[in-house]
Amino acid sequence: MEEKFIINGGKELHGEIEVRGAKNAAFPILAATLLTKKECLIENMPLIEDVFRMLEILKGMGSEISWVGERAVKINNSQVSPDHLREDIIKRLRGSVLFQGPLLARFGKVQFPQPGGCVIGARPIDAHLDGFNQLGVDIRRCGKNYILENKNENIGGKAILSEFSVTATENLMIFAGLNSGTTVIKTADQDYQVQELSKFLRKMGINIRGVGTHQLAIEGSKNLKGARHKLMYDPIEAGTFMLMAAATKGDVLIKNVEIDFLELPLKKLKDFGVPWKLENKKNVRILPWKKLAIDKVQSLIYPGIPSDLQSAFGVLATRSPGSTLIHDPLYEGRLKYLEELNKMGAEIYFADPHRAIINGPTQLYGRELESLDLRGGAALIIAGLIAKGKTIINNIYQIDRGYERIEERLQKIGADIKRIKS
Repeated sequence: MEEKFIINGGKELHGEIEVRGAKNAAFPILAATLLTKKECLIENMPLIEDVFRMLEILKGMGSEISWVGERAVKINNSQVSPDHLREDIIKRLRGSVLFQGPLLARFGKVQFPQPGGCVIGARPIDAHLDGFNQLGVDIRRCGKNYILENKNENIGGKAILSEFSVTATENLMIFAGLNSGTTVIKTADQDYQVQELSKFLRKMGINIRGVGTHQLAIEGSKNLKGARHKLMYDPIEAGTFMLMAAATKGDVLIKNVEIDFLELPLKKLKDFGVPWKLENKKNVRILPWKKLAIDKVQSLIYPGIPSDLQSAFGVLATRSPGSTLIHDPLYEGRLKYLEELNKMGAEIYFADPHRAIINGPTQLYGRELESLDLRGGAALIIAGLIAKGKTIINNIYQIDRGYERIEERLQKIGADIKRIKS
């Protein structure tokens, strides 16, 4: 039965809200547990749909999975087989592409369908396949599936990624984990997910040099250890809550903020006129603004503004006088949420699939909306919170994929939002 959110807007947010574990850091770490037959324990797991689906894929291959606490999961992959991949889940989950690297490294061959995910534009896995190919992997198509076979005998090599792809960087890092030689990855991404994966791989016994730069050197091992790891907190969720508080002119303390990965978004908030202060090194208090002035929001690879936060910035821009340029050069479908904002009364003009002009300030009015993707759906929640009247958001499964019971957490800071079954 489909669920939806009902929001009655116009209420300022006040109070405290805690950030959960990082969704996009959980994916590669869960995949990397396949490199060892020893037991791994992952703590601070976010209880969200995409994580549950990743665990289902592991379980389908024969992983022994047990929850040993509310947010701690124990994984034993001693009996897994790539012959039992859950293709039905893989086709719906973009993060599942990260199973290619560890399965190739451990078993030498894997058949894999095209992964699914959010509708935010063309997201081919060419960068992954090209990287594997440079490291000696033979790749061929069989119907709608890819057959990948490792023929370089795990001796390492060099791969130059065709783009700054987070998941392609992670996939090659994990693949290199069982290589006895040194694998060099150039044009590597350096965002929080990659740095968190590096910490986990090192605990398993893998030597990694160059973390935080665009060139990584990985020295693997044939006999990796199990590892215990507590996931970092989610920078994107923290950023979403900060922008939500700013849009409602609320006074909200966001707890468990990974400041190092949000320095530019926080600077931009201050530049735009949103006051905030840091409390106890890990908590950020957003305070009501008096005057807002946003000229441009451009998303770029880390340390730029994350593409995953661009849509929340876009909602905030509807409250800013004058024109704001929204530019997302990474994904041509990332601006679709702006069409929903226009239905609510925003004045937004599209220059091309990557750029739009938001003229403000405009009063938004409650409407029935479609959540087309995860981050766009979160932006629509923000829009509903500042709109006059009632907003209905359909297809909230997309939001549940990345935000754990978000309505219950927002209710505690004053939001009038509820989940209903249709």
